[in-house]
Amino acid sequence: MKPDIVITPELIARHGITPEEYERIENILGREPNITELGIFSVMWSEHCSYKNSRPELKKFPRDAPFILVKAGEENAGIVDIGDGWAIAFKIESHNHPSAVEPFQGAATGMGGIIRDIFTMGARPILGFNSLRFGPIEASDRKSVTGDRKRTNHRSPITNHQANKRLFAGVVAGIAHYGNCIGIPTVGGEVYFDESYTANPLVNALCLGILRHDQIKRGKAVGVGNPVIYVGSATGRDGLAGAAFASRELTRQSQADRPAVQVGDPFMEKLLLEACLEVMRQDGLVVGIQDMGAAGLTCSTCETASRGGTGNEIDLEKVPKRETGMTPYEIMLSESQERMLLVAQKGRDKEVKAIFNKWDLHGVAIGRVTGDGMMRVKVGKKIAAEIPAKQLAEDAPVYHRAAARPHWEIRNAKFEARKVPEPKNYEQVLVDLLGSPTIASKNWVYRQYDHMVQDGTVVGPGSDAAVIRINLNRPDLGPPVTGHQSPAAKYIGFTTDGNGAYCYLDPFEGGKAAVAEAVRNLVCSGARPLAITDCLNFGNPMRPEIFWQFRRCVEGISEACRIFGTPVTGGNVSFYNESPAGAVDPTPVIGMLGLIDDPKQITKQWFGMHEERGSARGKARSVERNAGDAILLLGELCEETPTLGLGGSEYLKRIHGLKTGKPPGVNLAAAKRISDFTLEIIRRGWVKSAHDCSEGGLAVALAECCISGSDLAAGARVDLSRCNGRLDALLFGETQSRIILSCAKENVGRIQNGSVPVTILGETGGSTLKIETSRGELSWRIRRLRDVWWNTIGRLMGN
Repeated sequence: MKPDIVITPELIARHGITPEEYERIENILGREPNITELGIFSVMWSEHCSYKNSRPELKKFPRDAPFILVKAGEENAGIVDIGDGWAIAFKIESHNHPSAVEPFQGAATGMGGIIRDIFTMGARPILGFNSLRFGPIEASDRKSVTGDRKRTNHRSPITNHQANKRLFAGVVAGIAHYGNCIGIPTVGGEVYFDESYTANPLVNALCLGILRHDQIKRGKAVGVGNPVIYVGSATGRDGLAGAAFASRELTRQSQADRPAVQVGDPFMEKLLLEACLEVMRQDGLVVGIQDMGAAGLTCSTCETASRGGTGNEIDLEKVPKRETGMTPYEIMLSESQERMLLVAQKGRDKEVKAIFNKWDLHGVAIGRVTGDGMMRVKVGKKIAAEIPAKQLAEDAPVYHRAAARPHWEIRNAKFEARKVPEPKNYEQVLVDLLGSPTIASKNWVYRQYDHMVQDGTVVGPGSDAAVIRINLNRPDLGPPVTGHQSPAAKYIGFTTDGNGAYCYLDPFEGGKAAVAEAVRNLVCSGARPLAITDCLNFGNPMRPEIFWQFRRCVEGISEACRIFGTPVTGGNVSFYNESPAGAVDPTPVIGMLGLIDDPKQITKQWFGMHEERGSARGKARSVERNAGDAILLLGELCEETPTLGLGGSEYLKRIHGLKTGKPPGVNLAAAKRISDFTLEIIRRGWVKSAHDCSEGGLAVALAECCISGSDLAAGARVDLSRCNGRLDALLFGETQSRIILSCAKENVGRIQNGSVPVTILGETGGSTLKIETSRGELSWRIRRLRDVWWNTIGRLMGN
């Protein structure tokens, strides 16, 4: 096959292929590739698709458990058994680079892609989540983060907060647009702000779906002669080589990469979702199905053949196109949205076409499954590309990158909190922390999302974890499960967690902390943790200090998952998250699924609230509910280390302008005991509210218990006067594995008789938060705290 364009070293380099990789391609083909084949190899052997730099490390994750039905790496999403013949499919993906270039479409198509990953498994999507990171959205008149951050990718103090606000607003609008239009509730997530994410935001999208065990579909091309059918929207030039774009650093010329950002249409995806689920519900009709996501038609064609041990032959003349004059290179590498590839039973392609025609979508047989193991691309009778499918999909080079502990991590570990002056006004410090955009309420974000559509949301955004009721009698889930006495509903909890600052300072402890916090968030909602999906966001893996961060984070996550019994079902690795100013903080995001056995166990994070009732004279009056409940702390009050739990804390960053020290350590055995105990006493009905301590420490967690429940929130009286030592460490240190509970006073003794440390902090009631310390009483009006916490982000965004 003669190349139609001369393949030069410069052209090879522009495709991100090294000379050694090119030689390997020639050996596989037995000849020089043409331009289409070069493009195909460039996307399939990119980091985004092949995981060539991360694969050896990802093998460290625990993947097995009796309840895992589809394991990590096997398919588009992992699947977990939740009992009674039902299962959950869930996965998280990144869309970081596209969102940096085109925030609205980048975020919107990130949602669209992850939704397709779920329904291609045969599951009906029932919720969306997201985990977002941006540069500061405040003007730079605050103290800059300096600390001991001397490193090669040091970032100067940020001044262009307007650009960060533009990215933030565009990404949130894109997520809201896609999720709201397609009718899938976005029920939770997290948002952090830090200098390291300026110009390279992290946009991680997650979706979860419900299906019966017998509805699971695989992305395999099996059955020689079975038709290969293209379904969905037509192919255009948007999203060209998006997988390769996501596998290199962002530069100041990234605006030129706009063609690598896809354009989404949620209304088209809604039609595609319903059509695909309908065709998959027809007995024996669909043999295999695959989303055309990263690498588009290329990836879906070669991966289905590789998984099936077969080949695929397609004709590009039959591919629906919305632009004229498209070359084979453009068609194969396009990442136009809302498209799927399916393999149907031979002789039944007309049935497939009829269903997709009914939904006003393309349903065109473009090829067939072959038995020769080749991915063969034709234009009419002319062969445009011919590559062994298995070698293309599975034999990408694997690299074992050098790793070296960063010098900044070693220096930062020597930090001692005692050298930092204590604040003069502790009451103002708590106000300032609640006004930190990282800690402040994210209602400005989630008010743009429809989190009640489908009528299953029990606990929406704003508590430790979202809780969803899944109505198993919905007609769109298909007929009842045979052989089971299926309940009317299932209740699940879900959360995402991760702390980039911790991972920057100590990636191993940061990885452990991300899993441990996700567990705490789930048990505080009454859910039993089951499994995780992860999105691993890092800089350039070619740099030894970056690869060190990646390796150590993976090892920390792996160790924690083994202790908590939460296997990894899949996820995504996103490298090259660097702008001209440097790399982002290493940011592993953990999405964790939990199961709630009884809806009576559903628990929220806020104390008893006030409610308005009419008086005898017809006037409204405030009445306290649950005033006088006891407030308890499970876990240790503070950490006895040189950093006193302040390393990497929001207090150190926000108040002192420092990102340094060792982050708080996680004793996984103790964390497991506390999470198990919390779930046990919730099941016994002894707990009224539960909230984990994380960013901002004990004082912030107490304030959130008071103010996060409603407009008329509950006060509290807390006594810490017997606690000596540094007051800022006691109030704002982020010592791990701590949970704040409220309960009826008659249950205090029962909880104290457990196997974990329990401290009586005080009781609920009043209109203030009062904390008695060894230095006197600190007091805040609840209304003031709530106003700062609730309105900070809205005021910064101008509404």
